[in-house]
Amino acid sequence: MASFDHFTAAFVTLIVVVEPFGLAPIFLAATRAMARGARAGIAARASLFAFLILVGAALIGEWLLAALGISMAAFRIAGGLLLFSIASEMVLGLRIARDVRAAKQALDENIHDPAAFPLAIPLMAGPGAIAATLLLAGRAQGDFFSLALLIAAIGLVALICFGVCLAATRIEKTLGASGALVLAKLLGVLLSALAVQYVIDGARAVLTG
Repeated sequence: MASFDHFTAAFVTLIVVVEPFGLAPIFLAATRAMARGARAGIAARASLFAFLILVGAALIGEWLLAALGISMAAFRIAGGLLLFSIASEMVLGLRIARDVRAAKQALDENIHDPAAFPLAIPLMAGPGAIAATLLLAGRAQGDFFSLALLIAAIGLVALICFGVCLAATRIEKTLGASGALVLAKLLGVLLSALAVQYVIDGARAVLTG
């Protein structure tokens, strides 16, 4: 049961941070001049890049923090504050508009393959997702099975992102701009609560030594 709870917590946290359904309008903006087959290739590569980035963060993130002399408690506080900032953008409706601008900028700069930028980074595996992955890996405390469950959750989120990209046109028509905004706001409220919990956990760890 504890293992299932760990997987569920990791999956829900990453889904809320990455917000796959918010990718639909951005993916369409970044690939509007491409054929259907080319779009599928872009979606596959972007999802794979995001998966590898987040798995790398899960596997070596804690070692990197230790090498830099950063305690997990300090990172919980910093990561929680970062996630709270992202949640605020979601609640205020600023994140989608910013991400759409990033996609248009990529096109204006003649980037013909937007899989790495802006789709994988910063949309699927941005600072918030990397911070959340590091925090979740820290909770695993080096347990191999818990890390495997975290990697499985990352893989499932990457597959959902891939599916959303493939069905982007249909999702955009179904949700519309208003639906995507409402969904982002709801997820933003949930993410803000998760962020506050990370800050509380970090502060408690500092106070208890």
